Amino acid sequence: MESERAREVMRQLYRPLYLIETPIVFTGLETSELIKYAANAFLATKITFINEIADLCERVGADVHDVARGIGLDGRIGRKFLHAGPGFGGSCFPKDTRALVQTARQVGAPIHIVESVVEVNEARKRHMAERVIEACGGSVAGKTVAALGLTFKPNTDDMRESPSLVVLPALVGAGARVQAYDPEGMAEAAKLMPHLAYCTGAYEAMTGADALLILTEWNEFRALDFARVRQLLRAPIVVDLRNIYSPQDMAAAGFVYTSIGRPTGFVATVDEAARGSAA
Repeated sequence: MESERAREVMRQLYRPLYLIETPIVFTGLETSELIKYAANAFLATKITFINEIADLCERVGADVHDVARGIGLDGRIGRKFLHAGPGFGGSCFPKDTRALVQTARQVGAPIHIVESVVEVNEARKRHMAERVIEACGGSVAGKTVAALGLTFKPNTDDMRESPSLVVLPALVGAGARVQAYDPEGMAEAAKLMPHLAYCTGAYEAMTGADALLILTEWNEFRALDFARVRQLLRAPIVVDLRNIYSPQDMAAAGFVYTSIGRPTGFVATVDEAARGSAA
């Protein structure tokens, strides 16, 4: 705010927040803009950091949930934005990290950490498609993948920068048919990915599929009927990119389960899982 009149207008506008002692910081325009960019870049960095730690956990047999919980107990770090997944999306983090990178380059003060965050996040989305292909035995050509969740986060129809916009076209490009369902985002998704088959519900999407892919952690996907899922899928393959299920529970239900940064405790082949469920 550059003038006292402008500051007074803002004080009156945010007066309800002031009553609960929410602080208001008055700065110049450049500082104000940088506060927003820096805050979102920092949170995006936390997400990217835990995603890379998740990859390391998979290599050494650690559990990223426990790592995140442990470091989150440190008050200097905090527990928020430490949920491993397929990469961040939405309207703010991708836009603001890129804007910060570009601004810093233009003034000759490049921010290499944020540059790496942008690069790693984009690469991660591409890598998620490779995970699905690997879970399907190295190829999805001629196979059907059921995709649950299209929006970048639950409880919105916002498709901006969603990981699904990278993962699902990559699977189609590799020869897969994708049967997709999202509670709110399908109308917008259909404009961006018209090559998908859109379904009216989660179980319809699974019908006849060779693998189930969870991309967005909508609440209705957190309590699927495992017996019904097994009946509908051609193969008991589940790739959970949001870690909404327990590897132990999925193993007990007879699924070949892939998640992010956690030991599966279950290394049976698809054929072995099928035989186990039939026993």
